[in-house]
Parts: sequence; structure tokens; C-alpha cells
Amino acid sequence: MDEEDPGTNGSRPPYRYIADVLRGEIHDGRYRVGDRIPSQADLEDRFQVSRPTIQRALGVLRDDGYIDNQRGRPSEVLPWQEGAGVSKTQFQEPEITPLSLKTHIATAFDEPHVTIDAYSLTTETLGRALVAPLLRVQNRELNPESVTLRLLLPSLDARLAIPRLVDDPDDERPMRRLRQLVRAHALALRSSFVGLTEFRPDIQASIEMRAVPITPVHKLYLINGHTALSGHYQVVKRQVEFGKSGKGAIYDVLGINAMLFAYRGDPAEPESRDSQFVADSQSWFDSLWSTIAEPLSLFE
Repeated sequence: MDEEDPGTNGSRPPYRYIADVLRGEIHDGRYRVGDRIPSQADLEDRFQVSRPTIQRALGVLRDDGYIDNQRGRPSEVLPWQEGAGVSKTQFQEPEITPLSLKTHIATAFDEPHVTIDAYSLTTETLGRALVAPLLRVQNRELNPESVTLRLLLPSLDARLAIPRLVDDPDDERPMRRLRQLVRAHALALRSSFVGLTEFRPDIQASIEMRAVPITPVHKLYLINGHTALSGHYQVVKRQVEFGKSGKGAIYDVLGINAMLFAYRGDPAEPESRDSQFVADSQSWFDSLWSTIAEPLSLFE
């Protein structure tokens, strides 16, 4: 993929994403001062990206003062100060609902059986929300009995209504770009689950991704069978880069800052608005999952 591409939905290039994940793991204590972080080969396997991408990610951490990665030596964590290298709000999830997606996901891991069904354009927002709780599970700070993810994403073979070039709806570049982004974020999320199963074989963990030939105009997260978060994508016109193919104005959907409305079902009040919304949303998701959804191929 074009690793300089800033991405749809305000996403970062892969090397920036990887740097943020590793920075978060340093902050959370997975790698302490003086520890060696995994080798470049191990990071390649984990994130399913090229060696130059890993090197750029490590370069960001080096420039921000988090690691010493001199040529020929393993990268080691340096003493760092809270807030170094990144502003407090640069990657902060917008607190639109009383609790953000990140907080809802973190709370979900307090229950013995974690289930997350998600329907969205990419897995970027969900992947970011899962970083901290998955690390806490790996470190045995959280101990759910099972973690199950089912993800519905747009079909990479279908011709979707959006994104498309403003002046030429038949131009294939916007869809090629979307396919690259969907695969990149999905692979990153799957690699997180590979790490979970390696560190915690005692937990039943599964992740399944399917694709539907539908242009997402909203995102939906169903959490532990009782909570639904729903928000609309806004269609916008914006300039994007197509790597060596130049740039152009496209109609796109932006979801990274989408307002999420929260609904929590109550078994004691099945007729309440929230309970009915959660039940109907789950039924809608299951209907797609069991009919027209097909396994998502992450490799071209």
C-alpha cells in the first residue's frame, strides 16, 4: 500500500500507527526503561508491514526520545516524560457520548465474556480502542474467559457509491485506496489478536471478518449483548493523494469524529427504547452476517 497515504477518516500512515501503538505500550509499562523492544523482524510479523515501515516507526520513537535504536544494536527504551513527543489531544478519541468508544470497550473487558460486533468502513477506530484493554489482558491485569470479535466491512470487490472521484465516478483510484486502508487496519487488528492468543492461551479468543457489498453510511458497535453505539458517517468533498498516481478531489465519508449515540439494554425492561434499539440492531447485524456477508480476504 502507499505508506505515505494519510488515509481516509483522518487515519495516519501505517508507520505512524505502529509508532503510536508502541508508544502506548511503553506508557502502559509493557516495555520499561532499559527493556529491549521486539526486533524489526518480529514487528514486521506482528503488524504485517514492510521493513522500511517498521524502521520509520522506530525513527519516530527515537526522535520523540522514547528509544535508542542505533544501527547494529537492539532498540532500548529510554527514560521518558509523560506527554513527550505527542500532545495530549493529538490522538484523543472525541468524547461525544457520555462515555467514548474507548471507554465502553475498556469497560466491556470487566465482564467474563467479551463480545464485540462492529459494522464500519474500516477497523481503525475500534483497533485504537482495543489497544489498551488487550495489553492489560496480555499482562494478566484483566482476565476475561473469552473475547469474541465479529467485524462487518465493505466488500473489497464491490463497486461502492463512496468513495469516488468528484469529476470521474468511474475512476478506480479511490476504491483502490480504500481497499488498501481496509486491509491495513484489519491486518493490524488481527495481529493484536495473534498476540493475545500467544500470551493468553487460557482465554478463548476469536476474531472473524466478513464483507458485505454495501456502502456504509453509519457505524455500529454492539458490545456484550447489552450496549449499542451508533453514529452516521458524513459525506464530504476533499483532496487526497493517490501515491504515484497523483491527487484528486473525492467524495468520501469521514467517521473518525462521528458522533456516537449510546443505547444500553435492560433485561428488566425489554420494552424500553434502549432495549428495543439494542435488540433490533443486533438482529440487523445478524441478518447481514448470516446471509450476504462473505469472508473478507486481507490479501490481494
